[in-house]
Amino acid sequence: MKNYEAILRSVEKPTRYMGQEINSVSKDLNDVAIRYLFAFPDLYEVGMSHLGMHILYGLLNQIEDVYCERVFAVAEDMEQRIKAGDTDFVSLETRSRLKEFDFIGFTLQYELSFTNVLHMLDMGGIALRSTDRSEEDPIIMGGGPVCFNPEPMADFFDLFVIGEAEESIVQLMDIYRTARSKEDFLIRAMTVPGVYVPKFYRDIWEGERLIGYEPLHSDAPYPIVKAFIKDLTTAYYPDRMIIPYMDVVHDRGVIEIFRGCTKGCRFCQAGMIYRPVRERSREQIVDLVDNMVEHGGYREFSLTSLSTLDHSEIEPIVDQLAEKYTEKNVSISLPSLRMDSFSTSVLQKVASVRKSGITFAPEAGTQRLRDVINKNVTDADIDNTMREMFDLGWSRIKFYFILGLPTETFEDVQGIEQIAKRVEKIFYEKKRPQKALQLTISTSSLVPKPFTPFQWVEQTSPDIIRIRQDYLRNHLRGRNIRYQYHDIDTTTLEGVLARGSRRTGDVIERAYRMGAKFDSWKEYFDYKLWLQALTDAGQSLEMYLKARQEDEFFPWEIIDPGVTRTFLWREYQQALAAETSIDCRDGCLGCGINTTRIGGICFER
Repeated sequence: MKNYEAILRSVEKPTRYMGQEINSVSKDLNDVAIRYLFAFPDLYEVGMSHLGMHILYGLLNQIEDVYCERVFAVAEDMEQRIKAGDTDFVSLETRSRLKEFDFIGFTLQYELSFTNVLHMLDMGGIALRSTDRSEEDPIIMGGGPVCFNPEPMADFFDLFVIGEAEESIVQLMDIYRTARSKEDFLIRAMTVPGVYVPKFYRDIWEGERLIGYEPLHSDAPYPIVKAFIKDLTTAYYPDRMIIPYMDVVHDRGVIEIFRGCTKGCRFCQAGMIYRPVRERSREQIVDLVDNMVEHGGYREFSLTSLSTLDHSEIEPIVDQLAEKYTEKNVSISLPSLRMDSFSTSVLQKVASVRKSGITFAPEAGTQRLRDVINKNVTDADIDNTMREMFDLGWSRIKFYFILGLPTETFEDVQGIEQIAKRVEKIFYEKKRPQKALQLTISTSSLVPKPFTPFQWVEQTSPDIIRIRQDYLRNHLRGRNIRYQYHDIDTTTLEGVLARGSRRTGDVIERAYRMGAKFDSWKEYFDYKLWLQALTDAGQSLEMYLKARQEDEFFPWEIIDPGVTRTFLWREYQQALAAETSIDCRDGCLGCGINTTRIGGICFER
């Protein structure tokens, strides 16, 4: 290795590349049989905030003869030094080149990271497509929520783990120890739950219409059933996490208190693919917090899940933690709050250390549209919750809404404005001279994701979304209200990549070759490159964003997520009729997860 320390002194944020953080792992390479590189396709400060990285890093490093290291995408200044030959693209722990590893495992958290995966492979001297790699090259693995439609990236990966990887990845390490070759490993890997090896499947087309897949090996399962952890209380969870030397996006301890969600919001992919609900026990959660505080020195920790306040023991958990840590000036953060009096009563217990901003997600501006998406929040819920929050001393509030929902009208958009004005009025109903209201209204645009009831929906055109954004920007003005919105071009691209097929891989590679990278970063994103890549590949936006027919075969249906197509279609029809569905805790809706296919059980009522 060349003078790496001198190079670090020449870049803007050297702590991105230093390694050796508190709680990072060091092993003697002479004692290691398998070298695994966890790759996050974004900058260090983004990747170090990702809980899944900490889980798999700790899990793999618990295995005596396995060494898991980390690598992140590099910033422009470091990239230039690598391209100039001043240094190599290397791991954090041992500063090893990518080709020195047995596995490189990429986590795919969002579609706009796809070109960064190709960029990192390229920087590491590894061929982009799996067919162009040799026996000596690392096995390229993928995981994460985006892999529930792995097809756009299928040609670039040797295998994917679909679903929750904690158990499957350990089984893969066991198989690798005795594999005779890469081919032998990939064949045997298909016996592991959730493992998808793209080379053993062929996509079948009739003209421009995908009609299915053909397994090319007798051991290739079809469809690939997701991997999931049946008992979260016995699953691995790190008792300490790596402490970065620099500020990261989420600089706090994180405790995952349960997985899954019973609410059934029809736009939410996570709520569908992570079923069924599985909880950690109160005792385990408290022990994990104790370890986080002791070994990490955190002054804030977050109890995280898709709907944190739905944990069956959330009140005693919060009571015990608040009693234990309030006097030690350690604060508790509760994301994913619902709008009811229970939320405010729980928040009151954890807010004695620090009152930060509070975020709620009504998602839609009118009751009719909230019924369409099965978001059981009424105007009265919003108003009453705001009164209670303001009475308790909160003044910084953020609301999330989604534009482009099915059946959305302009009156629904105006409903967002009306909610904001109503909240402002409620704040000033009483004299609160000590603080001014800080109300942020944030809108994103719907991307109809795979395995949701809206997977058949046309994605609303950019021109219509811009009109609605312009209306809100012009009407949500004032000293107390701020409006934020997501860039529509990146959302449009996300829709292309989320519902793509293997043919989309050609578009991704073309865009990368033309310079696309860091597409989720405003300063790097170049929409024109992607439009040109689509044109060069003989494809169009319309073919991806259009509405789908009831019986249309989807590229992602090579995967079995547990929920059935019949259930999703039924929910879609109820959405069009603005009919709500009950919470799964109040009765079974027959989504399909409670079957022998997955082996799961729904939340025990």
